[in-house]
Amino acid sequence: MKRYPRFLLLILTVIVALVVAGCSSTDTAKKSKKVDTKFPLTTKVEGEADPDAVLNVALVSDTPFQGILNPNFYSGAPDSNVLSFFYPSLFSIDEDFNITNDGGASVDYSDDHRTITVKLHDDLNWSTGEPVTADDYLFSFEVIGNKDYDGVRYDEIFENIEGMTAYHEGKADKISGLRVVDKKTAEIKYTQANPAVKTGLWSYAMQRSAYKDIPVSKMSASDPVRKTPVGYGQYKIDSMVTGESVKFSPNEHYFGKKAQVAGVTLSVASPDTINEGLKQGKIDIALGYPSTQYDPKHEIDTVTFLGKEDLAYSYLGFKLGKFDQKKGENVMDPKAKMADVKLRQAMAYAMNNAEVGEKIYLGLRWPANSMIIPSFKSFHDANIKGYPYDPKKANQILDEAGYEQKEGEAYRRTPDGKELVIQMAAMTGDKQSEPLNDFYIQNWKDIGIEVKLTDGRPMEFNSFYDRVQKDDKAIDIYMGAWSTGTDMNPSELYGRKASFNYPRYTSEANDRLMADGQSEAAFDHDYRKKVYDEWQQLMMDDVPVAPTLYRYSVSPVNKRVNGYTIETTAYNRYEDVQIIKDK
Repeated sequence: MKRYPRFLLLILTVIVALVVAGCSSTDTAKKSKKVDTKFPLTTKVEGEADPDAVLNVALVSDTPFQGILNPNFYSGAPDSNVLSFFYPSLFSIDEDFNITNDGGASVDYSDDHRTITVKLHDDLNWSTGEPVTADDYLFSFEVIGNKDYDGVRYDEIFENIEGMTAYHEGKADKISGLRVVDKKTAEIKYTQANPAVKTGLWSYAMQRSAYKDIPVSKMSASDPVRKTPVGYGQYKIDSMVTGESVKFSPNEHYFGKKAQVAGVTLSVASPDTINEGLKQGKIDIALGYPSTQYDPKHEIDTVTFLGKEDLAYSYLGFKLGKFDQKKGENVMDPKAKMADVKLRQAMAYAMNNAEVGEKIYLGLRWPANSMIIPSFKSFHDANIKGYPYDPKKANQILDEAGYEQKEGEAYRRTPDGKELVIQMAAMTGDKQSEPLNDFYIQNWKDIGIEVKLTDGRPMEFNSFYDRVQKDDKAIDIYMGAWSTGTDMNPSELYGRKASFNYPRYTSEANDRLMADGQSEAAFDHDYRKKVYDEWQQLMMDDVPVAPTLYRYSVSPVNKRVNGYTIETTAYNRYEDVQIIKDK
């Protein structure tokens, strides 16, 4: 099947124009802004619902999903989309992403905010029929805190729990700050009050009985994670071809509203053929739909497009060190190729993100100025300039820092006269990915910096993050993206002990601000805002990561689907989904 032809022609024409022209002027950058389109958030279709119909869902990806189907262990968006059908968060949230008491569990805070009581819904059950217990919820903490845990969730928030450090270091058998009050009630005590728990409290239980004979070191590869996962969501897994497809049926033990369709079939679909499948009516919902496939001038008449500002941003990451497994923390290497902050700043100024957002993504993406996204309205600092496209300034920085470009040579050398070649890791994707990489590489060539793709080609999704996370020495920089989730607190991504801190950036100033932003004083909104304003500026000054683009996410939904929502406050986006009979 072919991709939507007129859209393909438009995008390829734009990319060729970008690469050839080099976009040397800053005028387009100043004019660029996000699209001014108002998308609906929920589908509304009149008619009689068909309870025997099956919902056909496409997981749009150019690579198989990993099939790590437990919240403690997964790390990629494709697995997250699969989990959303059968393993949801326990907590509902409001428009400011604070936990409310309308989901699978409620929370209560002590006056000093150091003790949290979590009460599970009386009817919250695993799809096997067994009740989800307070012990199951606390078991999730025990696994993440275990010294043999091989996932990426353990961070400063977990470490703040009383007794967690001793347990994590193998000096204690139990975590003293965790207590089962009764079958459905758990208590968590923290050493210090932290406002992050209002949005970032761990929100998943883990069925202890399913893992009782499995060592923590082997859990991520075990059958309950990879082959026979069990959740407590609206659906349950009937069958799965790992990486390719999943068939779900309604979970008769779900505590909330019962499913209004007979089942769900989820299959991986190529970004290059997704529009054709939507046009033919073969797909009801497309998860992970690439914005590069959306053309506002040629919308697909079989679908309704939902859309909103995404809780995500794209970025250029600079590898500055490694993760020390023994210490459990990130360690910077002063001899790293990207250790010079001036080199990082120059590369950030050389990227024409405004042109990319306007021409490649048709306004659905726009230049980013901070790692705290605009959706966090109270904390995003719109006054920070970030790194707008300015090749003249980039050249000036490099000249002053001693990166000389000798006469007759195409590229600059290091201040000590050595050849400078920077290896970049990039992911495969749709057909725009490679030309887009070429465009950025040309941006850097325009200021005399030589950048080559690691291994000479883009990497598929799983390999990319595996190599970046393991600090592959063949990677100096990488093009990545973060889904921030609903927790504004950046410590999980940039803290000294955060596994997700892929640049491996650390500094005393960063440590101080991370601590201040999670302190008892930070329950005062103005104080916390002041802390994170300073942190946003620090990250722009030190630039371990150069944010490139914010984004709109668009979700195509077949016009026979009623009640599907992407509302942030929706506890279950599939709860009211119906398939309307063909008139």
